[in-house]
Amino acid sequence: MLRDFQLKKKKNNNFASNLESNSALAGSLPEQSAGSHLSCASCCTFVKRRGLLTGLLGAGLFAGTEMLSGASSTQALAAEASSSDSLLIDVHHHVFAPDYVRELESANLAEAPARKWSLARSMDDMDKAGVTRALTSPTTPAASFGDSSTRLRVARMCNEYAAKLAQDYPNRFGFFATLPMLDVEGSLAEIAYSVDVLKASGIAMLTSYDGKWLGDASFAPIMEEINRRKLVVYTHPSSPKCCTAMQSGVPGSTIEFATDTTRTITSLLFTGAAQKFKDIRFIFSHAGGTMPFLIERLTMLPTLNAEFGKRISPEQVLQIIRGFYYDTAQAAHPGALLSLLNLVDVSQVLFGTDFPYRTSIDHVKGLASYGFSKADLGAIRFKNAQKLLKI
Repeated sequence: MLRDFQLKKKKNNNFASNLESNSALAGSLPEQSAGSHLSCASCCTFVKRRGLLTGLLGAGLFAGTEMLSGASSTQALAAEASSSDSLLIDVHHHVFAPDYVRELESANLAEAPARKWSLARSMDDMDKAGVTRALTSPTTPAASFGDSSTRLRVARMCNEYAAKLAQDYPNRFGFFATLPMLDVEGSLAEIAYSVDVLKASGIAMLTSYDGKWLGDASFAPIMEEINRRKLVVYTHPSSPKCCTAMQSGVPGSTIEFATDTTRTITSLLFTGAAQKFKDIRFIFSHAGGTMPFLIERLTMLPTLNAEFGKRISPEQVLQIIRGFYYDTAQAAHPGALLSLLNLVDVSQVLFGTDFPYRTSIDHVKGLASYGFSKADLGAIRFKNAQKLLKI
């Protein structure tokens, strides 16, 4: 069964061993081999796991497709998942301050979930799935639109609203503070106010701002202050300005969100920011986006680019990526979890839901269907978040 597969994986981690072997071999390859295929051994490993994944999907364990349909199935899975552990902490839960929604509407950026959101809807969704605590944040575009004064105003209104929820419902809500990242001085002031006064649990950032990813030198003063404070940074993907409306009818959230998460991870790694700001604990949404699938290319990059190779080795790429945290929002299914958990330990995985774009019960069902051990499920549901966020 899947559980046995995961236990075996944790003991030998053949996937990671293959990556390290391939990365070591890459140093002897000429630069034109950047598109080379995997070794035979690696291909065999992938083929075996592809067969397993195909079987799982055929068995109807992809929770996102609602194959496990019906109220009885939903209730049974939720009850089973909640029976052993009473806590469930969601690190990826969006709230929309009324003033923020008005700002979005003025800029013609308000999506239906933002306009329809209410505190009652949030709490009802949490209660249906047994979510005991949610770490809230706004979602894209957060405080990245409009002029400088708009961005400052949006960040402050989002943070004060989230702090009020945490104050009114201290056992249900905490929050990640939003920053006007394109304004360095404004961001530094918002860090101080949000953390010292409003008692934020960490900082919320988008994966990119105005064509700049989080390793960009312009963000270094912000990162230095966050690193000094040893804060958690939760990241939410965005669609970069280069790649919006590329295909008719396909929103950026379908493809670009997962890709932009990988872009910002790559930016942090190869600019040296991840190594320099090593006391920042990063959380990446949606199981790391496309990063787990592209990991071999990332580990080979230092051997193919001499400048990158001066800053980071293939082994360091793996080490840093394994030290990041990843949430399960829209990723509580085998397609994402198999890839992620063959790369990082279960200790780095956090429960997330992406409410109101998805429901909490979707993710409870997905994790319950996956076949985790009781200990691993408890770690993802709340223990990892408790340890990381000290809650």
